[in-house]
Amino acid sequence: MSRIESVDVLRNKIDQIDGKIVRLLNDRAALAQKIGHSKSLDKQEVYVPRREKEVLQKASDLSRGPLAAHAIRSVFREIISACRSLEAPLEVVFFGAEASYTHLAAREQFGTSARLRPTRGIAEVFQEVAQGRASFGVVPIENSTEGVVAHTLDSLVDSDLKICAEIFLDIHHNLLSRSGQRADVQKIISHPQALAQCRAWLVRNFPSIPAEEVASTAHAAVKAVEDGSLAAISSSLAKEVYDLKIIGANIEDLSTNITRFLVIGKMETKPSRDDKTSLVFSVQDKLHQMLKPFASRNINLSKIESRPLKNKPWEYLFFLDLRGHCDQPAVHQAIANLKKNCVFLKILGSYPSGK
Repeated sequence: MSRIESVDVLRNKIDQIDGKIVRLLNDRAALAQKIGHSKSLDKQEVYVPRREKEVLQKASDLSRGPLAAHAIRSVFREIISACRSLEAPLEVVFFGAEASYTHLAAREQFGTSARLRPTRGIAEVFQEVAQGRASFGVVPIENSTEGVVAHTLDSLVDSDLKICAEIFLDIHHNLLSRSGQRADVQKIISHPQALAQCRAWLVRNFPSIPAEEVASTAHAAVKAVEDGSLAAISSSLAKEVYDLKIIGANIEDLSTNITRFLVIGKMETKPSRDDKTSLVFSVQDKLHQMLKPFASRNINLSKIESRPLKNKPWEYLFFLDLRGHCDQPAVHQAIANLKKNCVFLKILGSYPSGK
């Protein structure tokens, strides 16, 4: 029979392990500083999505439990963020206010050591990055239930910035208030989409409480801080940022509500083992023929979306996501073949696949 160790003995072992972890973290950080110095001499980018994805994948693959893979990835994401900050400060702008879902996506991608700054609109995100006041920007591109964000698509067409990475975020709504007590709630507020996505839960749990639409889930959280009779449907980050209490967690009616976000910047990413390429093009007609260059090379198309051309009724831009990097021969040849028959074609970026 194995000997059962006391709690004090086990805690002492944990303390010893913690000491080793701290020493190893600082060893890693020292190496990151050396890499940062080399990058600055060669004028290389501090943020390398391909490399960061590789590190996170290796870390989760090495784990044999009991920690789950997502827990390992979360820990290493913060390690990467802290080490990256030693190489050079990273300024990242995101669409919306603090505690918005785009803020949450930016923090998921860059960690808490990056300087994350809110903006008032998607156009401002593109402008801040284009003019060099931020290194990267984070914007929403599509939601699994609500569809594409047209303003982001239009901005990608007009901008010289590239898509550098993508983030998939499971959207979980929480009902938050100052006290966290159901009895105090006299009105529930949030963005129209959030209210719609939680309608069945609200009917079951607060059938007689009125709901009111506001500009955003983050704005709802701010108002709930100001007025104790209000409950806001907002993100888990809003609880932390605004010191609110949870009345109900994960109150969305569908568990498959996912939003895809894009990281935009001036850099072009190198190929990884799993990439996507996004492009936009327009044609006079015969759209079905435009897809043949990809089908003939067994290149999978993961998305196609159309948008009306400005000031040209019944003419469209087509946005395409495909598997692979534009530097890969088959993808390069397919795009070149497509371009021959296009009125307009623009590669929006090749980047590591978020999923």
